[in-house]
Amino acid sequence: MGISREKRSLLVSTVMMLFFFNIHHLRQVMSCPEPTASNCTDQDRKLLEFPLNLEYLEAEFFLFGALGFGLDKVEPNLTMGGPSPIGAQKAKLDPLTRDIVLQFAWQEVGHLRAIKKTVKGFARPQLDLSKKAFAKVMDDAFGRKFVPPFNPYANSFNYLIASYLVPYVGLTGYVGANPKLQCPESRKLVAGLLGVESGQDAVIRTMLYARATHIVHPYGVTVAAFTDRISDLRNKLGKAGVKDEGLVVPRAMGAEGQVAGNVLVGDKLSLAFDRTPEEILRIVYGSGNESVPGGFYPKGADGEIAKSYLVK
Repeated sequence: MGISREKRSLLVSTVMMLFFFNIHHLRQVMSCPEPTASNCTDQDRKLLEFPLNLEYLEAEFFLFGALGFGLDKVEPNLTMGGPSPIGAQKAKLDPLTRDIVLQFAWQEVGHLRAIKKTVKGFARPQLDLSKKAFAKVMDDAFGRKFVPPFNPYANSFNYLIASYLVPYVGLTGYVGANPKLQCPESRKLVAGLLGVESGQDAVIRTMLYARATHIVHPYGVTVAAFTDRISDLRNKLGKAGVKDEGLVVPRAMGAEGQVAGNVLVGDKLSLAFDRTPEEILRIVYGSGNESVPGGFYPKGADGEIAKSYLVK
């Protein structure tokens, strides 16, 4: 049974309308791609760039600690011509600690690469990883000058204690940044970075916890006491309450109020603490002021967020 001329004409018109509608819709889809970190919000860009400051520090500290050299040799393009770190050197590590630190080092290289694939980023800032810089942190933490000055590169114990300073600050920053990000790709990147940074911190804390009662020579102070004082100092500098805890806490502060061991630090619900970029700058500058550089960043951190606080 044939189709009438009227029906044939109506069918052709309908098909043509659907065709042009689909072409128009396809053009709209192609002109409005799914949001990514590169074309999403300016806030995402700033929040993704800021942690490069800490990733540079971690990469250099771990690379030098394990190998005796850093990004200038293993991946110079990632530095974007930024100055070499001050005072970094190879640490005297036992084989297991060196193996773990070397793994951390290459992970940090990957983190730098991942962030720079998403945002343009900035050149490596001037970092001070000298014995003097770490010694000042320890002196500030204990409220007295250690004699001899604390040397993070002297042995595995000292290096692990110094490493306690590093990944945790970065991971609290990722926890703080995540809810402020608008794009799925940005949140995915931060979740991936946070997962590995948290793992590094957990390994460091576990290694130190196994030695919690060890007396650090020649200071007559236990490993656990070092972590307590460092955490107290970071809370003081951050000026945002308790977001940091040592390896052993009063039982009431432990998980569910049931344990004193504190291998993984968390709030009352055992959730990770968060920090803002401002809090992080106060801590890593060692000044308690996001506008006063110092500490590991003698000339200040880089990126729009950090630079907005530097006095012109």
